[in-house]
Amino acid sequence: MTRHDVRFAGLSTLDRQTVSPLPKRGEGDRVELHVRRRSGRSETLALPAAAADAVETLIDRLLSGERVAVLTEDQELSPTEASAILGISRPLVVLRMDRGDLPFRYVGKHRRARLKDVLALKTQLDTRQKAMDALAEDTEDLTVNHGL
Repeated sequence: MTRHDVRFAGLSTLDRQTVSPLPKRGEGDRVELHVRRRSGRSETLALPAAAADAVETLIDRLLSGERVAVLTEDQELSPTEASAILGISRPLVVLRMDRGDLPFRYVGKHRRARLKDVLALKTQLDTRQKAMDALAEDTEDLTVNHGL
């Protein structure tokens, strides 16, 4: 497993106003990336559909004002980086690691978890939160409408 720093990028307000979204692709459309070198030389790269989808999503998110990072599923994250994705504190991430809820390995004295494991835990936590919200809503309904 390799470790990469998670770097978020965003567009300034001016950039968001001057950059237009990619047009929606139709059946059989191709996406090409044109690069103009400082020397004046130009290169064109045809993007496969999956890469074009990723670029489209990236640009849409940036234009909506979100900060984004490109990560691989095997990318290793520190507990601090994992906490940002999970929306919980770093100590709770470490607790989840110690309990076995989040697989990790040590790199020296530092814990590292793979992004795909962090995302799997996030899905689990989100599902649990939705169930708790539904239960709270049902309890509120019973209390307010049925006097229980």
